Amino acid sequence: MAASQKKWVRKVKTDSTHPPEGLFKKSPETIARSLASKKVSPKGPGSGMRMLTYFMNRAGKNLSTQDRSRLQRAKELLSKRVERTREQEQKRAA
Repeated sequence: MAASQKKWVRKVKTDSTHPPEGLFKKSPETIARSLASKKVSPKGPGSGMRMLTYFMNRAGKNLSTQDRSRLQRAKELLSKRVERTREQEQKRAA
């Protein structure tokens, strides 16, 4: 496969989330809280979840076991926030 075909991710441009520099090196609680905030993810915690998943997928094999487990914990915490947000929206709609 040609190098240009492998690097499709270079063309990805996103303006939905604005994580601060070095965020993904912090504690899982800090990552989840930050990605759920309106300042970082104006479209809500679901957008933050997509950014975290994208980051983990992009790092691929270069992500250490320790970093992967820390980010996976942040993903679990953020998932709970996403679920709470959905429940609140459903209650408001009812």
